[in-house]
Amino acid sequence: MSCQESIARLQQYIREAEQIVFFGGAGVSTASGIPDFRSAHGIYAGPHGKTYEDMLSHDYMLTHPEAFWDFYRNVMLYPDAKPNAAHTALAAMETTGKLSAVVTQNIDGLHQAAGSEKVLELHGSVHRNHCMKCKAAFSLADILPMDTVPRCPHCGGVIRPDVVLYGEPLDDSVTDAALAAIRTCDLLIVGGTSLVVYPAAGMIQYRRARCNLVLINRDETPYDRQAELVIHEDIGTVLTEAMK
Repeated sequence: MSCQESIARLQQYIREAEQIVFFGGAGVSTASGIPDFRSAHGIYAGPHGKTYEDMLSHDYMLTHPEAFWDFYRNVMLYPDAKPNAAHTALAAMETTGKLSAVVTQNIDGLHQAAGSEKVLELHGSVHRNHCMKCKAAFSLADILPMDTVPRCPHCGGVIRPDVVLYGEPLDDSVTDAALAAIRTCDLLIVGGTSLVVYPAAGMIQYRRARCNLVLINRDETPYDRQAELVIHEDIGTVLTEAMK
């Protein structure tokens, strides 16, 4: 099946669907200049003999806060990133009333910046931070001017990002909402993810039998054979064309 034929099939699925869920990963944001940290140039090439998993873990944040924040600032924060065509197309899909939720593994907040409102952030967001002592909330703009280890101006406690670090569980309320959305949709579009990061990747197994599964990713995934439609093309281009 050619790319145009695949997009035409996706357009048909979208027209016929009543409730659509989009499940996305790092590949959704690469066109915005945010790298996929699980690529060959990413997460398995950490500095100082440590992997990115080590340096972005809950234990490392507590035991080496200065090194954690240095690394986090340099590697995870892209305050100037803007939404790309994929984010814009999904926001447009939401305005049609058919897209019931965006379930994302990303922490960059670009779906909301594009206008999406029904966003479930499985791994949290860099735009939310809180003091570990008094629980005061801080935005990304609040902490960017602070010293390496940001401290609460109210009590002096260390501020941490509201992202799910390695060694931490996913938020139950977000997970439950994501599963509920996936269980009730009749079209599940999965894009920009290799579907190898668990437990998030395992969520698509909860789709109902009458739900069409569409995978949009440059590379193959473990779920390709289970999908009704697989498109190995740029996700921004595919979603933009599908919304015409």
